[in-house]
Order: sequence, then C-alpha cells, then structure tokens
Amino acid sequence: MQRLTLGNSGGPLIYPNGEVVGINTVKISTAEGIGFAIPINVVKPIIESFQETGEFTQATIGIYAYDKEVIPYLDQKVSFKQGIYVAQITEKGPASQTELKEGDIILGIDGKELNTMNDLREYVYQKKPDDEVTLRISRGKINREIKVILGKK
Repeated sequence: MQRLTLGNSGGPLIYPNGEVVGINTVKISTAEGIGFAIPINVVKPIIESFQETGEFTQATIGIYAYDKEVIPYLDQKVSFKQGIYVAQITEKGPASQTELKEGDIILGIDGKELNTMNDLREYVYQKKPDDEVTLRISRGKINREIKVILGKK
C-alpha cells in the first residue's frame, strides 16, 4: 500500500485510508524523497500519557545501543543474530549502577524479545522513572538477567 505524507517534516505519515502509521521527523534536503519517521507504536504511549495526565516524563535505561544491522558498519568483528548492541552506558545513568557492560547484547526486556532500538523505545516509553525492568543479556557465551531501575531523561 502506498504511503502519503503531509508536509516536509513533523507531520503524520498516513496510508490513503487515513490510518496514521508514523510521524515524519526529518527530510534529507540533499536527496529527493528521503526522510525519516517515528513508527506510531513508539509514539502511542507518549500520546496516551498526555491524554491521561497532561504530561509525559520519559523513562530511560541510560544506554546508547545499535540494531544488529548497523553494527557491521561500526565494528566488523561484532556479529549477533538477535538483540541490540550496547555501545555506551551513560555516566551516572541507571545502567551504570548495574552489571550491564558496553559490548553486551540486550536480548529482551521483561520477557519481551528485542531486535531493534524501536522495540526497546516502544517498551520503555510505556514505563515511568523508578520502574524496575529486567534485561536479558548475552555477554559472549553467557546469558544472564540484569535488573535496572529506570531513570528520568
């Protein structure tokens, strides 16, 4: 099905039937027809929070991580089939208070399988700061669970 957009950036990404499937964020001015959008499933918890409380406080794990498709461009020695790669842990962030390490692969959160950063964002945006989550990680040949108390971004 063909997608339609309204405006250059910042508007809805919609199907012809009027269904909003994302929010346009950036259009690359040096390339014709290339832009980026946030999937609607990532945006829904934010909208729901505003409707219910009039505000949205973003919870965070305190990491920078990459999808498995991006890693070969950054480090050709790293390869994995599922999960997201922890590239950096924010100093004094929630994850820095745990056993999570740079180079770990996050396979899941609270029993939900993760394959992309959008999977993680979608889940964490439904949480509040001070909520506890359990990450299932892989470190080499070892799999383990790590509990993280979410912080406020």
